[in-house]
Amino acid sequence: MSDILIRPASDADGDAIAALIAAAFAEYEGCVFDRAAEFPELDAIASHFAGRGGTIWVAEDSDGVIGSMALAPTSDPDAPPGGLEIFKVYVAQAARRRGIARALFATALNAARAAGAPEIRLWTDTRFADAHRFYERCGFTREGPARECHDLSATWEYSYRLPLGAAGPREG
Repeated sequence: MSDILIRPASDADGDAIAALIAAAFAEYEGCVFDRAAEFPELDAIASHFAGRGGTIWVAEDSDGVIGSMALAPTSDPDAPPGGLEIFKVYVAQAARRRGIARALFATALNAARAAGAPEIRLWTDTRFADAHRFYERCGFTREGPARECHDLSATWEYSYRLPLGAAGPREG
């Protein structure tokens, strides 16, 4: 991991993050990546999350951006005040299993704790089984039924929640 830099993304990183998302979607039958129709925030990705009161980070190595993760206040009306949500969690296939997602998550978790957030939530495509295992290893618990997104990919998503109590989740 010493050759990996985790840094706040800039708006100029939108194309690299788009490439991560497109590549991840290509791994799953029926996942459609249409940037203009469903991901217009990528045109000014850092500004988008800053405008929501959040941050997006990227993981970068000598070849460029290889991962991303964002954290912003949740819009879920059932979440407690100050609750946060994770978005845009993607790691390039060739860079997986090297601790990159874990490093991005540790960065987001530290930011959530510094903000005094009571919990972190996220939604993830029901097809992304490896992601589900990662979130569960990070201490998240799946909650409630899947929701339908009514998007081009006919996505259904699971909800995950991580309470941030005094002890909080393990970072290892």
